[in-house]
Amino acid sequence: MDVKKRLEEIKNENIIWIIYIGIIALSYYSNYLEKNYFLNNDIESKERYRKIIVFIFFILVIVYTYFLKDSFDGLNDIDFNNISNEDRLIILSFIASLLIFISGLIFLYVSLKDEDLNVELAFN
Repeated sequence: MDVKKRLEEIKNENIIWIIYIGIIALSYYSNYLEKNYFLNNDIESKERYRKIIVFIFFILVIVYTYFLKDSFDGLNDIDFNNISNEDRLIILSFIASLLIFISGLIFLYVSLKDEDLNVELAFN
């Protein structure tokens, strides 16, 4: 692997870690708002909670798109006529990235459609 390319990937991954820290903070705050809504029937807290959840899953779909593209780019280096063990792992990594991306889209859809906060959403 090209060292310069890998260092650039690590730089991008560090940015994603910072994004995840922000998502964790927003998730913590959204849990506070959700609790406030259920305890006090505060409609404003409910709406703020929903908007934050939609924002979180929108950002996660963008992050998951980055990882999906990165995994897809790895497929370009595979000779499908002569697949090695490393190639199989690259293919499995792509499949995993694709499934995570699909789950992100589903969670985003649910967060947009669930106006009554009936469905518990979580991200990994």
